Amino acid sequence: MRTVLPNLGFATRSISTSFGHVSRPLLAQTVYPRTTTAALRPHRGISTSRSLLRADVETPKSSPAKTAAKEEKAKDDNHGNTPANQQQKRRKPPLRGSLHRVAIVAQKGKPGPKPTPSPEKPLDAAEGSSTISAVCVADSFDMEKVIDILSSHNFTLDPDSSGFELSEVVHARGLNNGDIFVFPSGTVVTWALPPDVVNTLATKHLLPAAEQPFVENKEVEDLEFIPDPEAEESRVNGDVVVLGTRREQESGEGLDTTLAKIAFSSGLARSTKLAVLESSLTRYLESTRHIPDRLSQGLRAPLSRDLILKKAGELLNLRSQLNHYNDLTDALPDIFWDTEEKLETYYAKIGKALDVGVRIKTLNDKMTYAQEVINMTQGVLDISEKMSSEKHSTRLEWIIIILIAIEVGFELRRLYMEREDDFEERLLGEVRGLREEIGGLKGERK
Repeated sequence: MRTVLPNLGFATRSISTSFGHVSRPLLAQTVYPRTTTAALRPHRGISTSRSLLRADVETPKSSPAKTAAKEEKAKDDNHGNTPANQQQKRRKPPLRGSLHRVAIVAQKGKPGPKPTPSPEKPLDAAEGSSTISAVCVADSFDMEKVIDILSSHNFTLDPDSSGFELSEVVHARGLNNGDIFVFPSGTVVTWALPPDVVNTLATKHLLPAAEQPFVENKEVEDLEFIPDPEAEESRVNGDVVVLGTRREQESGEGLDTTLAKIAFSSGLARSTKLAVLESSLTRYLESTRHIPDRLSQGLRAPLSRDLILKKAGELLNLRSQLNHYNDLTDALPDIFWDTEEKLETYYAKIGKALDVGVRIKTLNDKMTYAQEVINMTQGVLDISEKMSSEKHSTRLEWIIIILIAIEVGFELRRLYMEREDDFEERLLGEVRGLREEIGGLKGERK
């Protein structure tokens, strides 16, 4: 009998350290889309009931007395529990180390101890088998190139005939039943795929279809999901998506489940795209953080007019991407206008769980502050240039005054020199006259 153990994280790592390496399923090592037969083995999800887990685990080392005591304790634990309570226990998601889980624990109290798995029992769930991963690597995707790339890798496109146009969303499914949703916003959302496969898909294989890629500054967001075969409608509990698969189990068709995945994926892609703008704005604010300090010291802004214009253009581009060029601020994307109302509900729920509305308001407030800094800096530069112009004008005026003064000085000197020349001429004339008079007197005496 194949044993099935829940994913216990730290306990599993301790087991692999103490008792040797525990082999991982082949799904985590498989590069899409081709997977081995071993990776396709059926495995139970996180929603497996405790009674089934207890029945599947072999305890050869336990004595009959201990086994009877455990069965009696299980009966006492289940005594008085309604089916609804048992279903709620089965749906409890493993929120490993998330902040939402910490808040829940703080409100409800510390949970009881979890059973430790046997060291010789391998895990049944593959890595990433209950994870929704969203990766934003570009401003946008060329959807025609995306279709060509996925088709060349033997992916099945739109396997459930969802009815969405390929220009709105491309749905692909590999041999391991992992779903891939590619959106024109430059975001890839995957369901039940290992992290290494998701990273390779988004940053390498789909990169030729990316327009203005930013692989180094890519944003990644992960959520966990739990299939619930007893629920028709899907929901969001904290940061865990509970996927209702009752109709799929009854009819064998996965269209309803796929539509729910598209709605949740679109909301998660919106959040990841918003995270890209948040990171870009953080870098922008970091590059301009010294300006208010310099202005508060009464110094002139250490920025040129060209740099201020560049920063103003960057801020305008960020604000346009948030409010105009993308569907981030729209209450409902265009692809859900003609769909069922429950898809709109799913999209709204995932947006509320990820605080998209609050984050958009916070982004706009930060951009408003950044705009005020730019406007203030531009005002300071205008005043500085005006003062510099006035100072230059004053300098020119003083130069003109000095030149006029010099010219006046030269004119006064000229007048003085002319007066001196006239005085000398008159003096010489008088001297000559005296000499002539003296000469005339001498002639008369003789």
